[in-house]
Amino acid sequence: MLKEPRDVDDRDYVQSLERGLAVIQAFADHGPELSLTETAQATGLSRPTARRLLLTLTSLGYVRVSGRKYSLTPRVLSIGYAYANSLDLTALAQPVMERVVSEAREACTLAALDGEDIVYLNRVSTRRLAHLTLAVGTRLPAYASAMGQVLLADLSPTDLDRYVSATELSPLTPRTIRTEQALRERLDDVRRRGYAQADQELEEGIRAVAVPVRGTDGRVFAALGISSTAVELDELCSRHLELLLDSAHELSVHLGSEYSAS
Repeated sequence: MLKEPRDVDDRDYVQSLERGLAVIQAFADHGPELSLTETAQATGLSRPTARRLLLTLTSLGYVRVSGRKYSLTPRVLSIGYAYANSLDLTALAQPVMERVVSEAREACTLAALDGEDIVYLNRVSTRRLAHLTLAVGTRLPAYASAMGQVLLADLSPTDLDRYVSATELSPLTPRTIRTEQALRERLDDVRRRGYAQADQELEEGIRAVAVPVRGTDGRVFAALGISSTAVELDELCSRHLELLLDSAHELSVHLGSEYSAS
């Protein structure tokens, strides 16, 4: 659904751009193939408006049509790649993350917060986990992941209130955080510790640890995490937390941050 514009003068707000992006986002939220009616329902737009936007996106090469169904084309990836490439993230993060995987023998991921989800910006897997389909662009609920909790912990009180009010804390496993109070307590703990850990909260059998990566303003820009299906959470932390903190600090320095891990 379309969201209310934030912090922008109505005279400068381009509603047609908002609607076009909402159509693209609908495929991520509601399925890889949508009919005109489904697109209109998913975005809250009228059928004529949704139709014009779909036809425009089709003409531009971002959407294809087959019968009565529309779907995104690989060209949409160029939008996400433009964000990553603008910061040269892959070039900066890849060697750091490869070193983490080499030393820890666990998968390493860099993610950023996007709305209610985290989005994978880069990922280096171990051979043991190479079969998992968790690629760049993967979206996961922030509240249920260690990386998401690192990112949520740095939100301003206003932004965190907005996130909590907009997010349904669905139980993904018996260990998933399910209440606002529990989430806020967890985020307080993350701020005190300087890192987050999640024990089978996102998926049974997966344990994860994540630390913040800070940008030039000192704010948390991304989260760097490792995950394992082979060891218990305490062991994962004791073995690899220092490596992860050092690696995140190195990446922060590459991004020009004055932040110093301590």
